[in-house]
Amino acid sequence: MDIKEKFGQRLRVLRKEKGLSQEELAEKSGLNRPYISAIELGKRNVSLEVMEKLAGALGVEIKLLLF
Repeated sequence: MDIKEKFGQRLRVLRKEKGLSQEELAEKSGLNRPYISAIELGKRNVSLEVMEKLAGALGVEIKLLLF
């Protein structure tokens, strides 16, 4: 499993812990749902800016996105 897949799995776990759908996370983060899906599937290499948006939408520190 590569780092993109690990990140995607971690994002999915945090999203589900917060009780959010991909659509809700997309709305809160300003990203689109297909992009969230691709991240969770390990198909996208996310930037620090995207990590910041995701962390903010989840209400967590960026470091919690990193396994």
